This record gives sequence, structure tokens and C-alpha cells, in this order.
Amino acid sequence: MVTVFNLPKPENGDNRKGKSIAIPRCDDKTIQQVRMCLENGSLWDHSMRTEVLTNGNIKMLSIVVTFKVSRYSEKYRVSILNSGILCSKNVSKENATTVNVTFEFERWQLRQCEVSVMVQPFFRQCQNNCWSPKKTIDYCQYYPTRTYLIKATVGLLLISICLACLLWRASHKDPLDTSSPTARDQPQVLQVKERKSVLIIHSLDHPLYKNIVLKLCAFLMNKCGTEVVLDLLDSSRLGVLGKIQWLDWHKEQIEKSSAKILILCSRGVQAKWRAMCGDKQVFMREDACSSVGDMLTPSLSLLVPHFIRSASFKKYIVAYFDGVSSEEDVPSPFNITVRYKLMKQFEEVFFRILDLEKHEPGIVKQVEGLSEDTYHLCPSGRALHDAIEAFRAYQMKHPRWFEEELLESSELEFEETSYEIYKNPPIYPNFKTDYVLHPVQVISHHVQTNDDFTADETKLYLSENLQMFSSVHFHPLLVQNS
Repeated sequence: MVTVFNLPKPENGDNRKGKSIAIPRCDDKTIQQVRMCLENGSLWDHSMRTEVLTNGNIKMLSIVVTFKVSRYSEKYRVSILNSGILCSKNVSKENATTVNVTFEFERWQLRQCEVSVMVQPFFRQCQNNCWSPKKTIDYCQYYPTRTYLIKATVGLLLISICLACLLWRASHKDPLDTSSPTARDQPQVLQVKERKSVLIIHSLDHPLYKNIVLKLCAFLMNKCGTEVVLDLLDSSRLGVLGKIQWLDWHKEQIEKSSAKILILCSRGVQAKWRAMCGDKQVFMREDACSSVGDMLTPSLSLLVPHFIRSASFKKYIVAYFDGVSSEEDVPSPFNITVRYKLMKQFEEVFFRILDLEKHEPGIVKQVEGLSEDTYHLCPSGRALHDAIEAFRAYQMKHPRWFEEELLESSELEFEETSYEIYKNPPIYPNFKTDYVLHPVQVISHHVQTNDDFTADETKLYLSENLQMFSSVHFHPLLVQNS
């Protein structure tokens, strides 16, 4: 819309004239030379070519992808897709005008003859959402029919021999030993060497649920050796940067590394997502009492647009605690990916964090102490197990627990006022002791005397144990807010 104003304004009539002008898209030839379109790849002539090389080897083949690079894209991702198996390589153009990328496969890895090849550019304007040229090739035509006949004959011969052995063993009443290594996949205990990082997104539904999240962080750090990024453990930096800047900084760090984002779905996550979509606004009691406030809503606003791009799926892990939450608590944008049940499928979640496959041909990888039946055998796992059971028992006694945690606007103001009093407690000299200690002061003194505490463990200790010092006399309002 272009509007022209006349100044000074006339005494009679309108002083403006407006006209709507339609700007064409970058696929229109009249605008392809505009800088914004050039940085969007409007004139990129990829000239993609593919070549299949066998070198006379029946078992191996190579797929060579050749394409021209663009002035406005420094990085490219070349992908091969066959029967659900995706193999990708990242390349940089450097000073070249044409790039060659070679993929090598064994024949058994490619289950179908048709192979899809895609080149994904990263232009300055569209970044991860640029148009990507695709091409489909048939690698089977590079193998003579005689080869298939020979392989089919050999296969039938082997099958016949196996059937004969089975019938002979059955006739001699010698059943197969299904416990032998050849009858089932071999379990292999995995030794974790690389320390990974994960950002946890959650909702403060209830003090008991907050306790579950903190215990999960302790379990990830102590048992799994994982670096955890959590708003509750980084409140000082969050207060300096602000919510959006803090989230955006961590999102950029995750995009540059192999770190993951773990989204813990719960009743509050679903309710706040629906509020973002137009339902009634949701105010949680724990958000009002928290020093960081509601972090979930800005997290969803920032991460959901990034999540729905297919290239971003591997960065996100969606899970919920079975028994205290359900699959119905997962917001609709996350229904397109796998939803894990904790702690039943925690081992699968941990393999996602490590970027490893649990199942390989003939091998099932395991990490000791992470299964549903064994995770509670270590101290941090036992604390997590007890926290989950405590919240489950509370939900059974209080079916309307979630509605009781919701606040109206007037209650929200009262909670925020109470929290301010909690942060700056008054002194009451008439108590049984000569002075009244702030809960955080008591715990901070306890932590300072323990040199074994790391920074993250200290934050966890402060977050988990505000109520453990029952022998200290607090003002009733402080005890309630603790």
C-alpha cells in the first residue's frame, strides 16, 4: 500500500490518496534480479548430475552427485534417501564453482532400486527453508540381469540347505537353542565417552512437578554425564539477558552443535499452547512464585516455528512422564514426531541425546542403569523415582489439582506481592530464636561448607531443599512460599 499525504491538510475533503501494489514473488522474471531474491536463490542454476559407479564390484556401489554452487550460499547439504534410510553430507563451496559429493553403499543397504537425491542450499534470506532440487535415479539398471539370476539361485540353494538342517534337527528332537547368540540380537553395553548437552523446556505446573524436573536434571548430570541447561538453574543470567534473549542465545548454540532440546509435556504445556492459539489465558501459581516467571510461552513462540521445518526434527525430543502426564498433554505441533514415555523409554531418549542408534544389525546397544527397572538403583535415580511417585499419589488424592493451581488476575497480583515479601523478608525479633534466618541463607551456608559441590549441583541443591531445615524458625509467610 502506497499512500500520498497532502500537507497542510485542506479544510474540506481528504488529504491522502492510496494505492495497492502487488509485488511478485521471486519466481517472477521481473523481480529475479532484486538483491533479496538473489540472496534467496532465484537465479541459482544448480545443474545437478548423478552418476552410479560399480567398478565391477557386485556388493558395493558409489553414487556421485555433482552440482554448481551459488554466490549467495556458502554451505550445502546433500542427502540420499532410500526406503526410509537417510544419509546426508554437509559441504562448503570455498572457492569452487562445482562440487562433487560421493556416497558409498553396500548393496544390502539399498532396499529399493529408486534412490532420491536432494541438494539443500542455505541462502542468506531463507537459511534452512530454501527450495531444494531433487532427482530420482534407478541404480538397479547398472547391474546385469545375470547377476540377479546368480544371486537368486545361490539364495534359494542356501535356503534349501537351512530348511534341510531344520528338518533334520526336528526329526532328532533337538530343538533350537533360542538363547544362543545366533538366535537373537547380542546386547552390547555402551560406554559413553562424549559429554552431550540438552536444553529442557517445561511448565511449572505444581511444586511436586517442579521437583520431578529438578530430579531429572540431577539424574542426567550425575548418572548420564549430560550437561543440562534449565531456566531454574540459570536465573541470574536469565535476569540479565531477558527471557527471549536467553532462549535465542541457547537456540543458536544448539544449532551450531550436536546439543538437543528436550520438551517435557504436561497439563500446563497443553493449556498454555491452547492459550496461545486463542483459548483463555492461563496463569499458574508456580509461575507467579518463580523468579523467572512463565518461560514456556516464550519458548513455544520461539521454538515451534523452527521445529516444524523437517530439517529441525532431530534437534528436538518430545517426552512426558507417564503416570503424571499423558499423550493428550502433547501440543498438536509435536504430534508429527515420536513422543517418549518417561521413565519407560528413557534409554531411547538418552540415545537420541547421544545421536546414536540403539538397534543395529545383530546388535542392541544398552547403557547400564537407564532402563525402567534399574534407573532407580542409583541415588539420583531413586530421588527421581520417589518424586514421580509422590506427584502421582498427590494427583490421585486431588483429581482437580490442575484447576487448583490456576490463578485469576487478582490472585496473581497477590502471589507476586507475596513473592516480593519472600525475597526481602522482614526481621521479627520476638521468635524463639534471637533472629530469623532467610531459608536461602541457611542453605547457602550449608553449601559453602561443602567443597565437593559443583556450580550446577549447588543450584539444584538450593532448588530442591528449601524446606528441609525444619529446625529453623521462619515467618509463616516465608514457610508457605518456600
